[in-house]
Amino acid sequence: MPIIQVQVLEGRSDEKIKELIAGITDTAVRTLEVNPEQVRVIVQPIPHRYWGVGGDTKENQKSQL
Repeated sequence: MPIIQVQVLEGRSDEKIKELIAGITDTAVRTLEVNPEQVRVIVQPIPHRYWGVGGDTKENQKSQL
């Protein structure tokens, strides 16, 4: 049973997260030759203040634009 964890920046709609889960599931089914019911996808949204890039948070980078 594949368990796939994905971390994304918060702010995406529930619909986009559902599309992501469906796409990841389809890919796992096709590449790992498993049934969709066997695939587990965990999507963890991360706040911009906890996501660092280049030594700064995404929150600060957004405010500098």
